[in-house]
Amino acid sequence: MMSTGTAIVRIAIISAILALLLLVPLGLGRYGVYVMTLWTVMTIAAMGLNLTLGYAGQVSLAQGAFVGIGAYTVAIMTSDGMPFVVAAIAAVVLSFVTGWLLGYPALRVQHHYLAFVTLAFSTLMYLAFRNEEWLTKGIYGIIGFKRPEVFGLSTSDPLVFYYFCFAMLCVATAFTGWIVWSPWGRAFVAVRENPVRARSLGVDTRRYTLMAFAIGSSLGGFAGAIYAPLVEFVDPTPFTLALSLNILMMVIVGGAGFFFGPFLGAAIAVLLPEWLRFAEGWYLVIYAAAVMALLVYSPLGLLGIADRWTSKWKARAARGEGDAAAPPLETASLTPEQR
Repeated sequence: MMSTGTAIVRIAIISAILALLLLVPLGLGRYGVYVMTLWTVMTIAAMGLNLTLGYAGQVSLAQGAFVGIGAYTVAIMTSDGMPFVVAAIAAVVLSFVTGWLLGYPALRVQHHYLAFVTLAFSTLMYLAFRNEEWLTKGIYGIIGFKRPEVFGLSTSDPLVFYYFCFAMLCVATAFTGWIVWSPWGRAFVAVRENPVRARSLGVDTRRYTLMAFAIGSSLGGFAGAIYAPLVEFVDPTPFTLALSLNILMMVIVGGAGFFFGPFLGAAIAVLLPEWLRFAEGWYLVIYAAAVMALLVYSPLGLLGIADRWTSKWKARAARGEGDAAAPPLETASLTPEQR
């Protein structure tokens, strides 16, 4: 049970981070605002993969493909005159259905075999984006769609669009939190830890495996839906296997299975390279070395380090209380009169 003091500290930290995310873009230039907006998009995509991999334990290398599905759906529909809201809903639904179908191989294969299946799907989708010119315009891409209007307010200004994407991130965070802290989330963890035991306790492992893929994929499609108006040009180049691997790295670096892991992981993957630009040609080398050192030191990611430190602190506090409550060893066997 969380103590009142701990709850107050957590609320204060979250409030400070929210204030920082709301105020920092005000002092940035156009490119800085773009990078912050890209962080919100990638965080949503990483949240979806964290649900599939971190909570349900299903390995997927296809999250980048679902971002592409969402981006192309919005680009195609809005360029034909459909409202953004309708296109975004269609992107989420299409990603959900496709993720559900992709989940069926997970019922038969696991671990690296499942990774190969999702890798093949990611490659297939990239080839479809590039070669099906009648739908995707191929390597020429889709252009001519605009950023959405919200309650009659245009989001064409970069700062306004950042706040729009930040609001979408809050919506995705609330939805994911509802999933994780509901019986569904506990069922996902049960499937990850021991499918046989979960099945013996009455958990429908088949359904929850499919749901983990479908919900995680729909968040990827949602990220793609707001990525399209961010760049205002959709072509196959961003949706290669490299994007799926980058999102996977965000989840692992932040901490797979930790709720706020994708936030930190996306910050490392999106913001850290920009902060290292002062190193000029060496910035990618420093970035790669930092990530490798982190994973060697803590395979559970950044929040894994924090969790380990917290556990040690609680253990020390518990030992201290126990030592204070117990009588000294040399007097423990003495009677009250002898003491």
